[in-house]
Amino acid sequence: MNQTTPMPARFWPTFAPRIPLLWRWLDAPLDALQSPLALFGRLYVAQAFFLSGLTKLRDWDITLALFTDEYHVPLLSPEVAAYAGTAGELVLPVLLVLGLGGRIAALGLTVVNIAAVLSLSDIAPAALQQHISWGIVLAALAVVGSGRWTLDRVLGSLRPSAE
Repeated sequence: MNQTTPMPARFWPTFAPRIPLLWRWLDAPLDALQSPLALFGRLYVAQAFFLSGLTKLRDWDITLALFTDEYHVPLLSPEVAAYAGTAGELVLPVLLVLGLGGRIAALGLTVVNIAAVLSLSDIAPAALQQHISWGIVLAALAVVGSGRWTLDRVLGSLRPSAE
C-alpha cells in the first residue's frame, strides 16, 4: 500500500506563506470600492424611505387613517406615529445621501425600519425580506460608516486645524 500525503496537507505549506501577498494584492481594490459601494447603499435605502415619506404626504388623511387602523406603532399615538414616521422618512434619507451625520441617519432609519415591521400585524414575506435587506445595508453603514464621499468629510476638511 502506497502512503502518500493527502492533497490538503501538501497544498497548505506552499499556499500559507502566500496569503499575506494575496491580501496585499486585494487590499487596495477593496479599499477603492468602499466609498462607491457605500454611496450606492445610501442611495438604495434612502430612495425607498424617501418615496414612502412622499406617499404619506400626498394624502395625509389616508396616512392618518392607516396609522389609526393598520399600523399599530408601539408606545405612540397614531397621530404622533404618523408625524414621526413621515418626518423620519423625509429627513433621514436626505442626511444619509449627503453623508451628513451618516451613521446617525442610518441608525435613525433603522428605528423607522424596525417600527414599520413591528407595526404591521400581517406583513407579506416579500415585504419582510425587503425590510431585512434595508436593515442589513443600514447596519453596515452604521458600523462601517458612509465612506469618504460624504459631506461630513468635505466639511471636516474645511475646518481649520487646532494649532
